[in-house]
Amino acid sequence: MKIALYGRDFNDSVLPFVQEVFDALVANQIEITVYQKFFDFIKNKLVLPDNLATFSGHKELVNRADILISLGGDGTLLDTLSFVRDSQIPVIGINFGRLGFLASINKSEIDGAIKALVNGEYTIDKRSLLNLESQTSLFSDENFALNDITIHRRDDSAMMIIHAYMNGEFVNSYWADGLIIATPTGSTAYSLSCGGPIILPSAQNFVITPVAPHNLNVRPIIVPDDVELTFEVEARSTKFLLTCDSRTETVDRSVKININKAKFSINLIRLNNETFLTTLRNKLLWGIDTRNY
Repeated sequence: MKIALYGRDFNDSVLPFVQEVFDALVANQIEITVYQKFFDFIKNKLVLPDNLATFSGHKELVNRADILISLGGDGTLLDTLSFVRDSQIPVIGINFGRLGFLASINKSEIDGAIKALVNGEYTIDKRSLLNLESQTSLFSDENFALNDITIHRRDDSAMMIIHAYMNGEFVNSYWADGLIIATPTGSTAYSLSCGGPIILPSAQNFVITPVAPHNLNVRPIIVPDDVELTFEVEARSTKFLLTCDSRTETVDRSVKININKAKFSINLIRLNNETFLTTLRNKLLWGIDTRNY
């Protein structure tokens, strides 16, 4: 089996857990490939096997990995999309961050998780993506998002008006700080913090959630994922911010944004002892009485 590792820079408190990952992979005779920048960061901090390979981009990864492991939080796992793209290489995250809806493996479960991967004790969750199109080719060939695409005012600008259309039909004009278009996967991220609903990953929907709307009767709306959404921005500022997951561009307000479902999906690995509902209960403390007596 061939496994690739992706990670970011981190503080030294995480080093013992990263070492445990490498030790578990070596013990299970896994062929290891490491993201080049991550390798440069850890090579003098850990005891690493001599036969490590490295990758720097999408094309290098395709033939070198059966599975990609993300070491970090949900933001780190989102980074892996730029490398996986439409290759269908499944991804799993070991959570060194805080909440971790996507990076679901706890630091204390590393050895067991590696053994489960080796033994094939997992299932694949296919997660839909958003695709962004514009006349200016924003984000180049990385114009897709697993969590969300957001339209947002710049820090120094006034509230904006975002005109939304679905398959050419006018939906609403949002007077707000911004707008979130989220997948079911992204429904537990930024959209949730702005009052959006939780959507099960298998649901074939997207959600449009306003950020700090001026009109208080405006609420998030769930739409089918087979529609095309179009957005036009009206604002005092000549520029606004547009994000695809963690990637951000500054865009001229004259640019029209089209969003639809991407033609490919991402494969997330779910170990056999996990379900989406158990993750929700654990992360959101559902059913737990947190009151102090």
